[in-house]
Amino acid sequence: MQPMPAAVERHVAHEWIERVRGGRRERMRDELAVEEPLEIRVDGTAIAVTMRTPGEDEELAVGFLAGEGLIAGPGDVASAGPAADLAANVVEVHTGGGLRRDPARERSFHLTSSCGVCGKAALEHVRIAAPPPAAPAPPLDPAIVTAAPGSIRGEQDAFDHTGGMHATGLFTASTGELRVVREDVGRHNAMDKAIGAELLAGNWPLTDAFACVSGRASFELVQKAALAGLAGLVAVGAPSTLAVSLARDRGIVLCGFVRGGGFNVYASAEGVSCAQGE
Repeated sequence: MQPMPAAVERHVAHEWIERVRGGRRERMRDELAVEEPLEIRVDGTAIAVTMRTPGEDEELAVGFLAGEGLIAGPGDVASAGPAADLAANVVEVHTGGGLRRDPARERSFHLTSSCGVCGKAALEHVRIAAPPPAAPAPPLDPAIVTAAPGSIRGEQDAFDHTGGMHATGLFTASTGELRVVREDVGRHNAMDKAIGAELLAGNWPLTDAFACVSGRASFELVQKAALAGLAGLVAVGAPSTLAVSLARDRGIVLCGFVRGGGFNVYASAEGVSCAQGE
């Protein structure tokens, strides 16, 4: 039986592997992205288990709750931290007055690191109503959009070691200032951690910000962006049809294939400031 990798830090572990190239084999140490389960408890009740990269667990928990419409902002969170019984890989959120909805009646939250919609009980519960933005966001400068992937790439330390991590960065829409970057083996977790970091800091809703993700733009990432009030979602990869439909419905700027100095706008094109004729 092969021994489990020994974690050298929260995000990265070392393991012995066999490298095969050009007809030769070489035994060497490789760096792997750490993946472990996390149980999320709310007011003493377990409501979700997600596979994630350890670290920023409090951010992940509150970001997940916000992304599911179970809390509406910082005022709903009394505290977040390790479980009182000190159980490993368990984080507990205490609310001020309970969750906004009863998740037990709607969904089964057993999530893998690669899936954000898996396990949800019924299709009618997948799309969650989001409040309208408090005010129209300023149009995004194309130069800010094209620069965003490079900005988060420079902060992806765990990806540099492992090649196996997703990232989400949150930017101020008007200036392009990078506010927070989070990495995780799950792209949904990376966004939950980034959004959760802003929520715990009291920055809510995020109407003055947009998100940039290192992979594709899926339906659930657009929904998380909508529930956080983000002005837009920028992706290095492609969007799905349902992501485009939801972004158009919610009035969120959705950009894909942001690379090589250009990008595609799939929703809310008026939210991107381009000179006439460009």
